[in-house]
Amino acid sequence: MIDFGIITVSDTRTEDTDKSGLYIQEAMSDAGNNFIKKYIVKDDAEQITSAYNKLLVTSCKLILVNGGTGIARRDVTIDTLEPKFIKVIPGFGEYFRQISIADIGLKALVSGATAGITDSDQICYLLPGSTNACKTALEKIILPDLNHLIKEITK
Repeated sequence: MIDFGIITVSDTRTEDTDKSGLYIQEAMSDAGNNFIKKYIVKDDAEQITSAYNKLLVTSCKLILVNGGTGIARRDVTIDTLEPKFIKVIPGFGEYFRQISIADIGLKALVSGATAGITDSDQICYLLPGSTNACKTALEKIILPDLNHLIKEITK
């Protein structure tokens, strides 16, 4: 069982309309993991950083951020959080875009989805806000390899 937290980045989503955050919470919990906390923040570097910093000091070994990974000016998740990683996991984003092409075509190439290791030895995934994209990432990449990654960073 792995403790996890969620950050939903959106200018429009609320607790009632956050389908991606709810999907992530349910899928991770159904897989036997332990939900700690979820934050819903605006597409704003300060709000994103604040939520991220709060999760850094919890028991979470996994932080799942959804939203703000596209190419619009308001999409600041990647620019805000990737520099905070002590190591980037480039293969996640590469593979995510590769398998997403089968679902949505070349539109997948504009996703900045990535992952990295925090300075608190947590894995942090930066995912698109689309529920379908979150489902692809969790079912095809994150959940199948999660125990291996946790073991690797705690060596």
